[in-house]
Order: sequence, then structure tokens, then C-alpha cells
Amino acid sequence: MAEPETVNGEKENKLWKGVFAVSGIMSTLVIYGVLQEKIMRVPYGLNKEFFKYSLFLVFCNRLTTSAVSAGALLASKKVLDPVAPVYKYCLISVTNILTTTCQYEALKYVSFPVQTLAKCAKMIPVMVWGTLIMQKKYKGFDYLVAFLVTLGCSVFILFPAGDDISPYNKGRENTVWGVSLMAGYLGFDGFTSTFQDKLFKGYNMEIHNQIFYTTLCSCVLSFTGLVLQGHLLLAVDFVSRHRDCLLDIALLSTVATASQFFISYTIRTFGALTFAAIMTTRQLASIMLSCIWFSHPLSWEQCIGSVIVFGSLYAKTLLNNNKISQNQPPPTELPQYEKAEGS
Repeated sequence: MAEPETVNGEKENKLWKGVFAVSGIMSTLVIYGVLQEKIMRVPYGLNKEFFKYSLFLVFCNRLTTSAVSAGALLASKKVLDPVAPVYKYCLISVTNILTTTCQYEALKYVSFPVQTLAKCAKMIPVMVWGTLIMQKKYKGFDYLVAFLVTLGCSVFILFPAGDDISPYNKGRENTVWGVSLMAGYLGFDGFTSTFQDKLFKGYNMEIHNQIFYTTLCSCVLSFTGLVLQGHLLLAVDFVSRHRDCLLDIALLSTVATASQFFISYTIRTFGALTFAAIMTTRQLASIMLSCIWFSHPLSWEQCIGSVIVFGSLYAKTLLNNNKISQNQPPPTELPQYEKAEGS
């Protein structure tokens, strides 16, 4: 009679872990998205000044994450030394900085809902990089889903509801520049995640170890970039004059760090498939929250594009879940066989 109670206890424990993971990822990344848009698109002060130093946000985020990950490694008494060549950590850092910079810069020209939905088109660059770097092979259905997701994103971007594209300028050319920045974001992001996967599989590496060294390299690179561009003192002067912007950046860095650890926990506990489903739901929640908070109108074409994107992703998730359940072996009669053998 104790065995059913044990099974129920394990299910309840897994349920609470799932609630913890979902609530952590949803809350941190949705807040991250709203803060990101607020910093880059909402003016500060009486003179309505815009914060334009996206690389400074990258530096603050990475500095906070590297400090927390170093503390986690020291507290758990795990390996702090690099377990892979340092240049491989730096390669991830460079592409990660380019990814984040393109993401922040794109917010000057396209709204956050457009950017959020465009992130769903990660599948194509990831498939391309996976084929080139990891020599992976994909099925026809995977390419179909990638095509439908890209189609939905294209419809969403090409048919905006209003003419107010950017707080800096208005015009079609800004949409093209914004889409170009998003294309750069998708390409760099696809390479980063694929190379991280290759690094994890090639070395016996702790998640915190990779987070620490990649973010540490990102700190050095972003700080160097700020100095060379002459933006470091300008950014410091801006946040010193606008304390509410400093508070927003501090919150953004804190939430970005928390999201990294929630993501690692989810992948370790439930696997990449469950994490992908959570992230898809998070994209939709981010869009809806941004539309409500910043009053972004949605055209009927954009609604159709959203349905195509999320419908395709959830269809793929459900199909994968069905395949996994069908491939699971039926319960064996081994305990009964052993009992009969013993009698």
C-alpha cells in the first residue's frame, strides 16, 4: 500500500517543481521584456531624453550575472577553473553580445510585440547552424514548421496596425532597418545556442561554469566597446541625471540574472522540450502584456500571423509529446516473474 503513496508523492513533488519553473521563467522574462522596452523606448526626465546606450545595458546585465554565477560556484564548491579553452568561451561571448545589442537596437525601430514574435523564427537559423556545426539532420515536418513560423512572423512585421514605428523617426526605412537588426539577432543567437550545445557535449562542464566565463568575457568586451565608442561616461552621466533609469537598469540586470538560473533549472529538471513549450507561452504573454501596457494596436493581419506562429509551434510540441509517449516501452512483468521464479 506504500507504493501508490510514493508514486503520488513523486507526482506531487514534480508538479510543484513544474509550478516553480513555469512561474519563475514566465515572471522573470515577461518583466525583463517590459523593462527592456521601457528603457529603450520611453523618454526620461522633463526634457524627454531617450536612453541610447544599449551596450551599457549588456555590460550591466553580464556583470551582475557573472558575479552571481561566481558566487554560486564558490558556495557549492564546484570547479571555478575553465574546463574548455578560453577562446571558446570568448566566441560565445562575442556572438552573445552581438545578439543582445541587435535586440536592444531593434527596439528603436520596431515595437516589442514585433520583436517578440520575430524571436519565434529562431528555428531556421538554429537548423542551419545545427547542420553546419553539429552535422544534424532534420525531417520534412521540421522544415514545414520552420516555414510556417517564418511566414507568420513576416505577416506580423509587414502589416502593422499603426504608422508610429519608432519614437526616434517615422518611415518605412526604419522598419527595414529594424527587421535587419532582428535578422542579425536571429543569426547570432542561433550560432550562440548551437555552439553552447556543442561545448556542453564536448566537455564535462557545469552550467554555472559556462555562464560565469561567458558572461565574464562579455563584461570585458562590452566594457571595451563602451570605452572605444566613448559611450561609457555618457551612459553614466545619463543614469546619474535620471535615477529612475538607473533603477530600471538595476531591475533589468537582476531579472536577467534570475531568468538565467530559472532556465538552467528547467532544462535540467524537465528537459528542452518542456522548456520550449514554456518559452512559447512566454512569448505570447509578453506580447499581450506589452500591447496592454504600452498601447500597441494589433491589426487583423497581425492576429492571423500570431495564430500561424503559435499554432505551428504548439502542433510541433504536441506531435513530439505523442511520439515520446508511443515510443515508451510497456510496463514489464519483471516483478511478477521474479516472484514466480522464487516460489
